[in-house]
Amino acid sequence: MRVVTAEEMRQIDQDAMEQYGIPGVVLMENAGIGVVRVIEELIQNVRGKVFSVLVGKGNNGGDGLVIARHLHNKGAQVKVLLMANPSDFRGDAKVNLNIWEKMGQPIYQINQTTGINILKLALLSTDIIVDALYGTGFHGEVEEKVAKVIELVNVSNRPIISVDIPSGVLADSGKVLGACIRANHTVTFGLPKLGLVMEPGASFAGEIHVVDISLPGKLTDLSGSGKQLLTLETISAWFSPRSPEGHKGSYGRVLILAGSRGMVGAARLTAKGALRAGAGLVTLAVPESVQPVAAASLDEAMTKGLPETGEGTFSEDALDMLLEYCKQADVLALGPGITTHPETVKLIRTLLPKLTIPTVIDADGLNALSESTDILGNTTVPLVITPHPGEMSRLLNISVHEIQDDRLNYATVAAIEWNLTVLLKGAGTIVASPGGNVYINPTGNPGMATGGSGDVLTGIIAGLLGQGLAPEHAAAAGAYLHGRAGDLAVRQLGQMSTLAGDILKYLPEALREVFK
Repeated sequence: MRVVTAEEMRQIDQDAMEQYGIPGVVLMENAGIGVVRVIEELIQNVRGKVFSVLVGKGNNGGDGLVIARHLHNKGAQVKVLLMANPSDFRGDAKVNLNIWEKMGQPIYQINQTTGINILKLALLSTDIIVDALYGTGFHGEVEEKVAKVIELVNVSNRPIISVDIPSGVLADSGKVLGACIRANHTVTFGLPKLGLVMEPGASFAGEIHVVDISLPGKLTDLSGSGKQLLTLETISAWFSPRSPEGHKGSYGRVLILAGSRGMVGAARLTAKGALRAGAGLVTLAVPESVQPVAAASLDEAMTKGLPETGEGTFSEDALDMLLEYCKQADVLALGPGITTHPETVKLIRTLLPKLTIPTVIDADGLNALSESTDILGNTTVPLVITPHPGEMSRLLNISVHEIQDDRLNYATVAAIEWNLTVLLKGAGTIVASPGGNVYINPTGNPGMATGGSGDVLTGIIAGLLGQGLAPEHAAAAGAYLHGRAGDLAVRQLGQMSTLAGDILKYLPEALREVFK
């Protein structure tokens, strides 16, 4: 599903009005009706329910006035609480304020000195709050009077439905610079906004509902933007049913370079991730002294022992054997548990320019390149890198705070500069391709913040690459399926008790959803 900035959405609305002749007041009417339909889906019958509708002076407030009118016509009791003077309203919002007043319905101004007391009284008898204070045009931090209103609303213990975007969330980034409505549901129009799917905005938005306001499909299709919110439908389109004539060689030969003395678990989890993702043949290459340990718990994967250092890590002498194994593989995954031993780092830096197969690089594979990132841009094969914010910080030589403050931009810039696919882990994982496409993943939860979870993801991506998915699709589908499996695991086990192995256990169920 396409995701847009505030300006992109504004342009779509403008084109709908100017190119197709759809009046703005009609779009506003459709938006308000869409919100009311969602409300009815959530609570079935609005008759007799008491709604407090918080209305700002802009188009978002105009949407709120349409909502108020339709709720009133359906038998609800509606209190319209204005955060502006009636004389401040303009355009379509003014039209809908006039309609409300001509219906003989009262308005309550909460922007005046006594406004907070009016709001307190209104909330005492309110069943549901509708937030229509600020829309996607909001920037900066809410003013003090509005902040007090928002704080009262948030602690009211009433369900909150935000119109288009929670008031206080920045539409282009999801940033929250001050007070912000914490909605249970957000009903957004036409297309989801970036701020609704990126943290912390996503946490303030609650459940997101995208409603059609009759915008022409030509204006909202994917051709206008490279930013997408991953959905089950998106992922499913990238997979094809297996042929009855398929065999294990048809579904990818994955070679994994992982593990070291004391870190064999990372290697095993990566191999199991590739197997569970459907790879036909998986070979796990580990330092020779840990091969017996790795092989003992991997019935379905082959293992290879490579020359090692005295500390049980990969030695530089492993290069020739490794290149020979790559000739028999379709995909290489490297990094989990290999450590940053100086010899191992030299091996990785020497290996990458010589590779001839698509490669997924994670964990210490990335750390080995933190002072030699030019190698990433000089490889001749498709690469997928999967850094967490700390690893990305080391690769770009900037702080973790800077990375987290502008995740989408840094992932996109790195993908284009190094000509590879970047999967930047974290809440709302971002996958950026060298061609400029960006995918934002909505699945996953804090229960997945456990050792080995990233190793499983590396294996999944490698397994999908081996089955023929394009690098950006393998990374994006891997992120979605990994997160979805984590969500299924947490549903049964809770966030505190979920382990990386549990993500593997629920991955088949996540994949079944794709093929339904």
